[in-house]
Amino acid sequence: MISSIRGNVQQTGDAWVVIDLGGMGIRVSVPVPIAARARPGQTLALFTHLLVREDALALFGFETPDQLAFFELLLGVTGIGPKVALSLLSHFSTDVLRQAIVRGAPDRLSGIPGVGKKTAEKIVFHLKDKLAGEAGTGAPGWSESDTEVIAALTALGYTIVEAQTALQRIPADAPADAETRLRLALQAMGK
Repeated sequence: MISSIRGNVQQTGDAWVVIDLGGMGIRVSVPVPIAARARPGQTLALFTHLLVREDALALFGFETPDQLAFFELLLGVTGIGPKVALSLLSHFSTDVLRQAIVRGAPDRLSGIPGVGKKTAEKIVFHLKDKLAGEAGTGAPGWSESDTEVIAALTALGYTIVEAQTALQRIPADAPADAETRLRLALQAMGK
């Protein structure tokens, strides 16, 4: 089917882009960060998943093969549809998702649109063994103090994505205590 798409962006929305492909506009659902960065006229290349249903054809696009593979892995969980899978990939990097699942931390996944406690537990239950072999790869998971910082930032009104991005900007040699890390995260957000 359609495994990738490359063309100029015509329009963008909250979680979609329209890509001009030889005079035809193709609407592709994408994670929110991709849609936020896309600008009309910009060339965009995406790895895609075509979802064929009785009443619709839907194309989902991702920047990396890893994002696409994770999307397809999430679709394999009973009861997880493309909207929930896309929501998870809009709020978390694949490394963060992988670590939360492998560590058995469904609370890390719940609280975003479409993902409640039961859904998060179902995802962890079904994917933990599949991802266990990859536990040593990717970025390290959040420490307990980092989890506190994320909770504090979201309580202040920042999104989970903004909080995680700020934590990733903290220098690797920064102190491990939550108070210092929160101060550094807020400074990173101010830049």
